[in-house]
Amino acid sequence: MNREESIVFAKKYLEDILSFFGLNTEVYATADEEVIELHVPSTHLNGFLIGQRGETLRSLQFMIATTLKNNDAELNRVNVDIADYKRHRYDRLAEQTHEWIEEVRTSGEPKHLVPMNAAERRVVHKAVGEYGDIETHSEGEGRDRHVVLTKSS
Repeated sequence: MNREESIVFAKKYLEDILSFFGLNTEVYATADEEVIELHVPSTHLNGFLIGQRGETLRSLQFMIATTLKNNDAELNRVNVDIADYKRHRYDRLAEQTHEWIEEVRTSGEPKHLVPMNAAERRVVHKAVGEYGDIETHSEGEGRDRHVVLTKSS
Protein backbone atom coordinates (compact mmCIF):
# COMPACT_ATOMS: atom_id res chain seq x y z
CA MET A 1 0.00 0.00 0.00
CA ASN A 2 1.63 3.28 -1.08
CA ARG A 3 1.65 6.54 0.88
CA GLU A 4 -1.59 7.99 -0.56
CA GLU A 5 -3.45 4.68 -0.19
CA SER A 6 -2.28 4.52 3.43
CA ILE A 7 -3.77 7.93 4.19
CA VAL A 8 -7.09 7.12 2.49
CA PHE A 9 -7.23 3.71 4.23
CA ALA A 10 -6.57 5.21 7.69
CA LYS A 11 -9.23 7.91 7.18
CA LYS A 12 -11.83 5.39 6.01
CA TYR A 13 -10.94 2.92 8.78
CA LEU A 14 -11.48 5.55 11.49
CA GLU A 15 -14.71 6.74 9.86
CA ASP A 16 -15.95 3.13 9.84
CA ILE A 17 -15.13 2.72 13.56
CA LEU A 18 -16.95 5.97 14.36
CA SER A 19 -20.00 4.93 12.32
CA PHE A 20 -20.15 1.71 14.35
CA PHE A 21 -20.87 3.97 17.34
CA GLY A 22 -23.52 5.87 15.37
CA LEU A 23 -21.28 8.83 14.59
CA ASN A 24 -21.29 9.67 10.89
CA THR A 25 -18.75 12.45 10.65
CA GLU A 26 -15.99 13.49 8.29
CA VAL A 27 -12.47 12.71 9.45
CA TYR A 28 -9.85 15.16 8.21
CA ALA A 29 -6.61 13.49 7.17
CA THR A 30 -3.21 15.02 6.53
CA ALA A 31 0.27 13.55 6.57
CA ASP A 32 3.87 14.59 6.72
CA GLU A 33 6.82 12.38 5.83
CA GLU A 34 6.34 10.08 8.85
CA VAL A 35 2.87 10.37 10.41
CA ILE A 36 -0.75 10.32 9.26
CA GLU A 37 -2.72 12.94 11.20
CA LEU A 38 -6.43 12.17 11.64
CA HIS A 39 -8.66 14.91 13.08
CA VAL A 40 -12.20 14.23 14.27
CA PRO A 41 -14.34 17.35 14.86
CA SER A 42 -16.14 17.95 18.14
CA THR A 43 -19.29 15.84 18.65
CA HIS A 44 -21.52 14.64 21.48
CA LEU A 45 -19.23 11.58 21.80
CA ASN A 46 -16.00 13.49 22.58
CA GLY A 47 -15.68 12.15 26.13
CA PHE A 48 -16.41 8.59 25.07
CA LEU A 49 -13.95 8.67 22.15
CA ILE A 50 -11.18 10.36 24.13
CA GLY A 51 -11.58 8.21 27.23
CA GLN A 52 -9.95 8.66 30.61
CA ARG A 53 -6.70 10.63 30.12
CA GLY A 54 -6.86 9.90 26.38
CA GLU A 55 -6.66 6.12 26.68
CA THR A 56 -9.45 5.38 24.18
CA LEU A 57 -7.86 7.83 21.77
CA ARG A 58 -4.50 6.02 22.04
CA SER A 59 -6.28 2.68 21.53
CA LEU A 60 -7.86 3.97 18.32
CA GLN A 61 -4.43 5.08 17.13
CA PHE A 62 -2.95 1.68 17.97
CA MET A 63 -5.71 -0.19 16.10
CA ILE A 64 -5.31 1.94 12.98
CA ALA A 65 -1.50 1.77 13.01
CA THR A 66 -1.52 -2.00 13.55
CA THR A 67 -3.98 -2.52 10.69
CA LEU A 68 -1.81 -0.36 8.41
CA LYS A 69 1.30 -2.37 9.36
CA ASN A 70 -0.52 -5.64 8.76
CA ASN A 71 -1.42 -4.39 5.28
CA ASP A 72 2.21 -3.47 4.54
CA ALA A 73 1.39 0.24 4.35
CA GLU A 74 4.23 2.54 3.37
CA LEU A 75 3.07 5.06 6.00
CA ASN A 76 1.87 3.42 9.22
CA ARG A 77 2.44 5.87 12.09
CA VAL A 78 -0.86 7.48 13.08
CA ASN A 79 -1.85 10.39 15.30
CA VAL A 80 -5.58 10.74 16.08
CA ASP A 81 -6.94 13.92 17.66
CA ILE A 82 -10.57 14.32 18.69
CA ALA A 83 -11.99 17.83 19.14
CA ASP A 84 -8.39 19.15 19.40
CA TYR A 85 -8.01 17.33 22.73
CA LYS A 86 -4.32 16.56 22.15
CA ARG A 87 -3.47 20.00 20.83
CA HIS A 88 -5.04 21.65 23.90
CA ARG A 89 -3.41 19.11 26.22
CA TYR A 90 0.02 19.69 24.68
CA ASP A 91 -0.42 23.48 24.90
CA ARG A 92 -1.26 23.18 28.62
CA LEU A 93 1.68 20.82 29.13
CA ALA A 94 4.07 23.28 27.44
CA GLU A 95 2.77 26.07 29.71
CA GLN A 96 3.21 23.85 32.78
CA THR A 97 6.74 23.02 31.63
CA HIS A 98 7.65 26.72 31.83
CA GLU A 99 6.55 26.71 35.49
CA TRP A 100 8.66 23.61 36.18
CA ILE A 101 11.65 25.30 34.54
CA GLU A 102 11.31 28.22 36.94
CA GLU A 103 11.16 25.78 39.88
CA VAL A 104 14.42 24.14 38.77
CA ARG A 105 16.07 27.54 38.23
CA THR A 106 15.03 28.71 41.68
CA SER A 107 15.85 25.55 43.63
CA GLY A 108 18.78 24.31 41.56
CA GLU A 109 17.46 20.79 42.26
CA PRO A 110 16.45 18.26 39.58
CA LYS A 111 12.70 17.88 39.08
CA HIS A 112 11.27 14.42 38.33
CA LEU A 113 7.97 14.78 36.49
CA VAL A 114 5.08 12.34 36.63
CA PRO A 115 5.19 9.42 34.16
CA MET A 116 4.08 10.44 30.66
CA ASN A 117 3.57 8.78 27.32
CA ALA A 118 6.16 9.31 24.58
CA ALA A 119 4.28 12.14 22.86
CA GLU A 120 3.91 14.08 26.12
CA ARG A 121 7.61 13.58 26.94
CA ARG A 122 8.48 14.98 23.48
CA VAL A 123 6.39 18.10 24.25
CA VAL A 124 8.36 18.67 27.47
CA HIS A 125 11.75 18.04 25.82
CA LYS A 126 10.84 20.45 23.00
CA ALA A 127 9.57 23.16 25.39
CA VAL A 128 12.74 22.92 27.49
CA GLY A 129 14.89 22.99 24.35
CA GLU A 130 14.06 26.69 24.01
CA TYR A 131 16.10 27.41 27.15
CA GLY A 132 19.87 27.10 27.36
CA ASP A 133 20.18 26.74 31.11
CA ILE A 134 17.90 23.70 31.61
CA GLU A 135 18.40 20.16 30.32
CA THR A 136 16.10 17.14 30.15
CA HIS A 137 16.41 13.41 29.98
CA SER A 138 13.99 10.52 30.41
CA GLU A 139 14.27 7.84 33.08
CA GLY A 140 12.37 4.68 33.90
CA GLU A 141 10.77 1.97 31.81
CA GLY A 142 7.30 1.43 30.35
CA ARG A 143 4.50 3.21 32.19
CA ASP A 144 6.99 4.60 34.73
CA ARG A 145 9.06 6.49 32.12
CA HIS A 146 9.26 10.15 33.02
CA VAL A 147 11.21 13.33 32.26
CA VAL A 148 13.79 14.82 34.61
CA LEU A 149 14.60 18.53 34.38
CA THR A 150 18.03 19.64 35.58
CA LYS A 151 19.98 22.88 35.63
CA SER A 152 22.81 22.87 33.06
CA SER A 153 26.27 22.69 34.57
